[in-house]
Amino acid sequence: MGDLKEALLEVLDRSRTLGFLGPGPVEDHLHHARAFARALDVSGPPQRVLDLGSGGGVPGLVLAADWPEARFTLLDGSLKRCDFLLEAVEKLGWSDRVTVLCGRAEDLGHELMLRASFDLVVARSFAAPAVTAECAACFMEPGAMLVVSEPPEDLAGDRWNPQGLAELGLGPARILNEAPRLAVMELVEICPERFPRRVGVPSKRPLF
Repeated sequence: MGDLKEALLEVLDRSRTLGFLGPGPVEDHLHHARAFARALDVSGPPQRVLDLGSGGGVPGLVLAADWPEARFTLLDGSLKRCDFLLEAVEKLGWSDRVTVLCGRAEDLGHELMLRASFDLVVARSFAAPAVTAECAACFMEPGAMLVVSEPPEDLAGDRWNPQGLAELGLGPARILNEAPRLAVMELVEICPERFPRRVGVPSKRPLF
């Protein structure tokens, strides 16, 4: 385990050097990523996890280290970040269970092999709430959880509109105020086939 943690720290340090992670000690990013796991009120780890907008590999790579039996998909729209993620997965020896997908969630969310096939979706700094919800819900199977990083300040809890979430099949958001702040939602009904809308539309015409 010590060798794995050292390798993971090296990978995240390189991610920060490349500008894919924010400033601050790498250990802080580890702590932030592991909060996603603590947010889940489940008896065991998930089976299939999607890191939406994986970027520098947080929280996806950290959770993959902590859940060695789970299969992960790291999705990002940047070729440079995807190249980094591919190198990181190879360095960590996870090529058999961690997949990197380069593309837009609005497009990939309509792929039959990906749609409604994950029991956990995580997102850190992906997009505004309405865009994140629309891009995430299509990948989730009923009963799956969505965990999203929230701004550190309290914004009066109005970022996740219940009616807009329900249109996507998501239940109301539960906000965890312990640092780091997280929003947790469950997919209670399968996401309608019309979502996500084509690239750019979720941000230009958000559901809420």
